[in-house]
Amino acid sequence: MPLDNATILAKARNCLAIEQEALGATAKGLSQDFVTVVRAVETVIKVGGKVICSGVGKNAHIAQKLTGTLNSIGVPACYLDPTQALHGDLGLCAAGDLAILLSNSGATVEMLRLLPLFEKFGLKTVALTGAATSELARGSDYKLVYTAPREACPLALAPTASTTAALALGDALAMVLLESRGLTREDFAKYHPAGTLGMTLLLRVNDIMRTGDSCPVLKAAGTSVQQAIFAMTKAKAGAVALVDAKGRLTGIFTDGDFRRSALSGGADFLKKPVASFMTKGGKTVPAGALAVEALKIFQQLKISDLFAVDAKGRPLGYIDVQDLPKLRIL
Repeated sequence: MPLDNATILAKARNCLAIEQEALGATAKGLSQDFVTVVRAVETVIKVGGKVICSGVGKNAHIAQKLTGTLNSIGVPACYLDPTQALHGDLGLCAAGDLAILLSNSGATVEMLRLLPLFEKFGLKTVALTGAATSELARGSDYKLVYTAPREACPLALAPTASTTAALALGDALAMVLLESRGLTREDFAKYHPAGTLGMTLLLRVNDIMRTGDSCPVLKAAGTSVQQAIFAMTKAKAGAVALVDAKGRLTGIFTDGDFRRSALSGGADFLKKPVASFMTKGGKTVPAGALAVEALKIFQQLKISDLFAVDAKGRPLGYIDVQDLPKLRIL
């Protein structure tokens, strides 16, 4: 008999609650074992080794996902099909590598069969399992244990909460490694050159800034508020860069500065020196920086206009925060 709408939503919420329960229990149960595995992976990386992930059934997909995540943060990793391993694929194993074997029960025959073979090849092993005292956990060098008190499957058969916990524990391992290795946005960008993510990470300020007539620059000395407003209007910009005799940025005059000058500058404020109302110094970004660095400045300082400068502080381009969504940076 088909379920009614209310029952469908109730059952979906119950499924999510059970999986959330598993995540909470896993987080609470983290121990020194997790730290030990992090250190083991760090050691493997230092000696030029790799991480080999393996699993069967649903855990095969989780092992493949963990492999991809590790590679994306610069940790060399590969997936090993346990069946194919017995028919030649063990050739990818080398002394100094680390194998992560996934099995909820810790009794999966295919995983247990790999243990002595990995030992023969000189690999260290990690059991990623829901059973801390299982044969796989006891036979491995290290263990990562998750806790799933119950599955979300109403038949208690389909792996659900257990696979969610295993996936999340693998993600936790990768994200801790990312931070412990000091991975930067530039490092991350090297591993993600394609798609929207790659475009966002690889774009530099030079690629997005407005230049030429669209980047208003005036000398601070001898420029009036009226001239500054004219330059901004002509360039369709929200700010104008004001420079000294050597072309170095000394201040920025924005729409906000214009409004404030109108309130405090008196009736003839348009004829007064713009230097009297400009924001001295102003916030800038190196022209060669990654575009995401400009985004960070916009978000942290809550400003709308930013000038890109060269090593000598000379403005080369202008960035309006409204340009960022068009470039898919926001």
